Amino acid sequence: MLIGEARAIAQRWTTTEGIHLPGFAGAFLQGSVLWTPSDAHHPRDSDVDVMVVVDSDDFPPAPGKFWYDGVLLEASVMGAVQLRSPEAVLSDYHLAGNMHLPGILADPTGNLGTVHTTVAQHFADERWVLARCEDAMNRVRRWLTSMDPSAPLPDQVTSWLFGTGVMTHVLLVAGLRNPTVRRRYAAVRDLLRHNERLDYHETLLAHLGAADLTTRQVREHLQALEKVFDAARTVEAPYRFSSDITDTARPIAIDGTHDLITAGLHREAMFWIVATYCRCLTKLSLAGLATTSYDTSFNSLLADLGVQTAEDRQRKATEALTALPDLRNMALLLHKNTKQHNP
Repeated sequence: MLIGEARAIAQRWTTTEGIHLPGFAGAFLQGSVLWTPSDAHHPRDSDVDVMVVVDSDDFPPAPGKFWYDGVLLEASVMGAVQLRSPEAVLSDYHLAGNMHLPGILADPTGNLGTVHTTVAQHFADERWVLARCEDAMNRVRRWLTSMDPSAPLPDQVTSWLFGTGVMTHVLLVAGLRNPTVRRRYAAVRDLLRHNERLDYHETLLAHLGAADLTTRQVREHLQALEKVFDAARTVEAPYRFSSDITDTARPIAIDGTHDLITAGLHREAMFWIVATYCRCLTKLSLAGLATTSYDTSFNSLLADLGVQTAEDRQRKATEALTALPDLRNMALLLHKNTKQHNP
């Protein structure tokens, strides 16, 4: 299936089913399906992300991941107030990355089209690129300074992991690339290789704790993840990421990670292995099931990354926060190079 066909199916779902969500005020594509040419092949380990806009204080439950006409869709929900102005969108690195490309699926009020036109026109302006880099830097700070040593272990690890992982987004935003979620380390590697700065990619991997991991180690961690994933995929739990831990989502969470390792990107695969492991453990806990049988493998994973204890995670967080000035300098360099190649 081609990307264009997948987009058309997403639009069909939007206009036949999505419009019935309470407060529906529009919808647009986001993520890799939006950034990829329409005549490219739609990969098996990728879903089609649809953002539904609702004009209501009471959000309907997000549909999550589901199959529709042979395509794996993931429908999320956001408030219309977040799209109140083009300026608000231009300074938000996720929103701007989605709204500057032609991906509107439904626009009953006309507001999405108005915002898109302005965002597309000014997306590459230096003022807004730097504002979005700062937005990403602030997210790094928020994640890493909000770690709670009294929280459940998966929550502690998630705060450290995503704070560290958003460092890649700072650079992807500077290079006008897609700040992708699951493949962020592979994407930033490609950007840094293009700019002949793979040395800095090693720095990012070192902050993640994955720089020295071998393919064998990563495969063993993925095998351990498969066990906890298969235990969590069939249970029900009141959890926002429940639909990410299902049979439907397995091709992305597990098969897609296998593909990264096979492609020689085993270190880059570690981000999503850890994120998915934390989500599986959380889902099991919320379902009232014990997770102690996975303690040894999870602690082995954390030990390999150097974040097994709260003190380890705090140390790594401090190192990442201290490195933010260097990260900003790299972002400025990538932005300068991008301007030169895309005047």
